[in-house]
Amino acid sequence: MPATTGSIPAPRPPLAGGRTGPDALRPLLDTVLDALRGGAADRGGPLPAGGPDAVADRIRRAVGDVLPERGVGAAEALHRLVHAVAAGSADPADPACAAHLHAPPLALATAADLAASALNPSLDSWDQAPAASALEETVTDALAAEVFPEATAPAALVTTGGTESNQLALLLARERHAHRAGADAVRVLTGAGAHHSVRRAAWLLGLPEPLALPGPGGGLDPAALDGALTQVPGPHLVVATAGTTDTGLIDPLADLADLCARHGAGLHVDAAYGGGLILSHRHRTLLDGLDRADSVSLDLHKLGWQPIAAGLFAVADRDRLAPLALTADYLNAADDTDAGLPDLLGRSLRTTRRPDILKIAVTLAALGRDGLADLVDGTLATARHFADLVAAHPRLELWDRPTLATVLFRPLGATDDRTAAVRRALLTEGRCVLGRARADGRLWLKATLLNPHTTPDDLARLTDLVEGSNPR
Repeated sequence: MPATTGSIPAPRPPLAGGRTGPDALRPLLDTVLDALRGGAADRGGPLPAGGPDAVADRIRRAVGDVLPERGVGAAEALHRLVHAVAAGSADPADPACAAHLHAPPLALATAADLAASALNPSLDSWDQAPAASALEETVTDALAAEVFPEATAPAALVTTGGTESNQLALLLARERHAHRAGADAVRVLTGAGAHHSVRRAAWLLGLPEPLALPGPGGGLDPAALDGALTQVPGPHLVVATAGTTDTGLIDPLADLADLCARHGAGLHVDAAYGGGLILSHRHRTLLDGLDRADSVSLDLHKLGWQPIAAGLFAVADRDRLAPLALTADYLNAADDTDAGLPDLLGRSLRTTRRPDILKIAVTLAALGRDGLADLVDGTLATARHFADLVAAHPRLELWDRPTLATVLFRPLGATDDRTAAVRRALLTEGRCVLGRARADGRLWLKATLLNPHTTPDDLARLTDLVEGSNPR
């Protein structure tokens, strides 16, 4: 064998796993944390000032050559790019960042997510994720029982969020009727304020356009639903919402469940936003009737304060998940399954999946029901306090009392164009992040108050910022 010639190769970058992984990660984490701290200080507020062009320019300068001939090394690359992204981010941990269902994640959940990334299990076969797959089954079974306490065989799958969960609901409804002789396509009925993912899922699955029924605040009105179930040929899937994106309204779930039972319709509840109320003894009654649904979407990266993603799709009867079954010989061969190796492919539409359940499990164990209920209850109390401030303000107008953590308001007497301009001015100046929503034919500013550390002084500053951007 010929002798090897040439220079000694440079040492290869260390890995995150194995026995030496933690030692390799420790100095890198110090670099990341310093960059996060410095980036937040440079940003100085809820989001960077200057608007899209200014942010993009700063990122391009920080990146430089995307793929240089010679790399700059781990410490330099980490510090430069993490600092730039932190300085240019919208920070949901800032009380003035209150536009969307974009919760600030808990530090303990984020730390657990680091462990998930370092270990890098892939939940598409048991031999890639022995412990993570067992943890997922244990925790999702318990959470499914929280959603469906009277069911004999509830189950839940981990998803990327409400969009994937709603897609699963429509897919399973379609498959329940697909093999019936002469069956028509499933007709989906929703309220006008239903999440856009319901309409997109129907398009993706080849179902008719969902029928969006009018109702107060975009909610699903029982009288309108009764008429539609009577007049529109079935089979039907009713998609109710527990926490609409625009207004935070919860549909009358018990009344809708009665109607679905009477008409033989399926019922899915998109509780991606409001489902976190199951953790609260005080507010759980707002979800009365949830347990009578066939399936439920739930996002713990909203009222659960998890890093994205932490979605769940729960069903009252695990047999409903049967259409998701799939065999790939290299992942779940029949003889392996017969020998007792768990089959994971039927637990998702995805193949490669990270163990998002770990951060959820750590949070549940660390805080318990009481700790999570305190976060939920406090968040809703913050929204009610903000609504009180707006209602008492002489130059602001409140749309309605909040159901969850969403408050709609606008400068008193402002046009829609002026309301939109106020929002954009605050965004561009980097002073405040508020959303926008249309209700009762008018455009409103939307504050979604998911930060459990927000104080009354923070809320007063929000009203001052809006008033200051709308000079009389």
